[in-house]
Amino acid sequence: MGEAQKGLLSVIEKLKGSTEQEVRIVLLGLDNAGKTTLLKSLASEDVSTITPTQGFNIKSVASNGMKLNVWDIGGQRKIRPFWKKYLENTDLLIYVIDSADKKRFEETGLELSELIDEENLKGVPVLIFANKQDLATSSPASEVAEGLNLHTYRDREWQIQACSAVSGEGVQDGMNWICNNIVNKKK
Repeated sequence: MGEAQKGLLSVIEKLKGSTEQEVRIVLLGLDNAGKTTLLKSLASEDVSTITPTQGFNIKSVASNGMKLNVWDIGGQRKIRPFWKKYLENTDLLIYVIDSADKKRFEETGLELSELIDEENLKGVPVLIFANKQDLATSSPASEVAEGLNLHTYRDREWQIQACSAVSGEGVQDGMNWICNNIVNKKK
């Protein structure tokens, strides 16, 4: 079983005691950041053929009275204005960054900053995946965090996690953070 599958299973296992608890997760980031790859990896699906998301993908996993709903919304410039329509009742924002695409760091930082200011995300925890760490040109998560000024987000819990959605490396650690800091607080 891959790292990503173990991560999703650990979330579900830690939630076994809850009764019909639902966690709504919105998965956002610029186009080509790896959002759909991450989602497919979490759902134990083949990640070898991924096409750009033109609208959105939804994956739900039910186990022992728990339902984890993940909304993966396309990141193309023409779709981003519609992101805010999907934010209501969000329990967690996962924001995925292509840490090897330094040319787009400013753009992704502006988009994240605008999301953080959205009323429907007020106080909502944020997990930032610094994706594509398997590429030689990727920036370390600490450098990405500094560039995004994450230290200025004091009104919510946040975590940046280095990962590779393709290999699953680092995804488990992000899922553990969700379990330990987000899901347990909903109980």
